[in-house]
Amino acid sequence: MKVLDADDPCPVRDGFTWPAEWAQHERTWMCWPCRTDAWGGPEALLHAKQAFARVARAITTFEPVTMAVRPHDAAEARLATAGKAELFEVPLDDSWARDMGPTFLRAADGTRAAVQWRFNAWGNKYHPYDEDAKLATRIAKAVDVRVYNAPLVCEGGAIHGDGEGTLIVTEQTLLNTNRNPELTQQDVEESLALYVGARRIVWLGEGFSDDETDGHIDNIACFVAPGRVLVGIPSSKSHPDYEPVMEAIQRLSSARDAHGRALEIIELAQPLEQRKDARGRLLQASYVNFYLPNGGVVMPAFDDANDEKARAVLADCFPDRDILQIDALDIVEGGGGIHCITQQEPA
Repeated sequence: MKVLDADDPCPVRDGFTWPAEWAQHERTWMCWPCRTDAWGGPEALLHAKQAFARVARAITTFEPVTMAVRPHDAAEARLATAGKAELFEVPLDDSWARDMGPTFLRAADGTRAAVQWRFNAWGNKYHPYDEDAKLATRIAKAVDVRVYNAPLVCEGGAIHGDGEGTLIVTEQTLLNTNRNPELTQQDVEESLALYVGARRIVWLGEGFSDDETDGHIDNIACFVAPGRVLVGIPSSKSHPDYEPVMEAIQRLSSARDAHGRALEIIELAQPLEQRKDARGRLLQASYVNFYLPNGGVVMPAFDDANDEKARAVLADCFPDRDILQIDALDIVEGGGGIHCITQQEPA
């Protein structure tokens, strides 16, 4: 990893940090689905487009949505979103705005900037991805904010922050040989410190069954407030994620945040039913994969007995927010959830 010189620009030295997702937003960014093989066929892709449109329309009840879309798909996206989403025509390879889009930063005076992570399609799982690797910069330039190019292969869904300098991540993603084979854990921590203002990083481990993203944190655990972490608990001890999640809880329980606080852990029971995707893999349905637009919670439903219980837990975590629960099975079929298809731009 290139070592920054004292006068090299980087976000933290220039006064930028990463706000929490619950801070006020200017808008939400999304990307219109376009990679057929991510969903396994044209019919599944059509269902995904309908689901993305439902999410976009739901978010517009709370804040503006801008949908990145390939020019030849613009008419379709405009019709499906009932004209409620602004369209940003741009080349795309795929549709996961959280991972491909910019990580937006903010300074104390309200100035904004953006991080362009190195993007390699989750460890070279899909090709091509060269347009997606430029998307964060294209979005940042469209909203006229400064772009910082981070020396780290990372996706937005691989990091979660409390807005106060504490991050949770997994070794399975950021230390994976398909992402950053030449970097040590300390190298990764230094990049996260310099580019998003991380002062304390809580590392969760390996062994999660999500092969598509190699254990993205936004399917496993998230902050719901400083010092409070929500963890998805598999519905059965036979679930392949049960032991990794138990170890994650142990690590979180012994951790301290950037202010030295112990973390309160809130358990969120995951769906009872274990489904398979079109490739025969365990469907990665997680209630942790929700999104926080201004004044709201847009969360998944999976036609599952635990849908209402999950809603109740999130209502308790966010008593001042309106909750919209949206069927997300057609999104998850492609390898991600509601959080994965959204990216906040802070106000």
